[in-house]
Amino acid sequence: MDYRQRTLKSNVECTGIGLHSGEKAKLTIKPSSCNTGIRFVRTDLPGNPMIKARVDNVFDTVLATTIGLNGCKAATIEHLMAAFFGLGIDNAVVELDGPEVPIMDGSAAPFIFLIRSGGIKEQKDPKRFIVIKKPLKVTDGNRSIEILPSRELRISYMIDFQHPLLRNQEYDLVFSGSDFVKEISTARTFGFLKDVTTLQENGFAKGGSLDNAVIIDEFRIVNEDGLRFRDEFVRHKILDFIGDLSVIGSPVIGHFIVKRSGHFLNQKMLHTLLKAKKYWKWETFGTPEECSEKSVKIPIFGKFDPVPA
Repeated sequence: MDYRQRTLKSNVECTGIGLHSGEKAKLTIKPSSCNTGIRFVRTDLPGNPMIKARVDNVFDTVLATTIGLNGCKAATIEHLMAAFFGLGIDNAVVELDGPEVPIMDGSAAPFIFLIRSGGIKEQKDPKRFIVIKKPLKVTDGNRSIEILPSRELRISYMIDFQHPLLRNQEYDLVFSGSDFVKEISTARTFGFLKDVTTLQENGFAKGGSLDNAVIIDEFRIVNEDGLRFRDEFVRHKILDFIGDLSVIGSPVIGHFIVKRSGHFLNQKMLHTLLKAKKYWKWETFGTPEECSEKSVKIPIFGKFDPVPA
């Protein structure tokens, strides 16, 4: 069981293209001290402004999750944030010399590799968990997210697009770091061939290609290599959901039943949850006995080499 906060052992970096901006950017991840959270720093702007990855800094959810503060932004953060969550990283500084996190291959796998190559370090302070106490549901038309009390973090996700390859896909994830890495982190973002021109004309998907997205025409997968999983689409939606969930700033213990959601409803759910304090409580744990007493199962976030804090 992973009670304590984590950061990286050493700096790591990569360079890539932004999915929507099409702009090249260098990303550097650095260790950070306890209780500082995930902070994005725009090194290309005067004064190197900083934006903390948290719910009240999310200002745009069109096709991606973008945080911003005082005119400074960091776009398409969800895949990187999912990688942090999957490996249990609570504190890090993300330096970015452009407006958008590189899309890499369209999944979280390159970020998992990057973080692991820098090493993961356990810190002295305990994690702070949000434990769901009462059921809560948010809706948007035929889309919904229901949150139920649970001993563990569980995500049951359903998608249903008007396309023969994306009808009624479902996936149930009882979260662990190892399952996230093996079953979810490599699932890529996807889009429809018929929408590409329209998106680009409206300032989106300028950096999109078959190297960083699964493209679907009316009947088939355009990518020559096909899919990584038969149900890669719903797995990627869980990846996005975990990335969006992570901006709440603490791991959540509860069961999320998600139907046809996207970035907008994910953020609406987080705002609703944080305001409705009767539905959840803060918890920290120091021993397995404390978990047993409170009937909570702490997620196993992933292996690391212990280093004294």
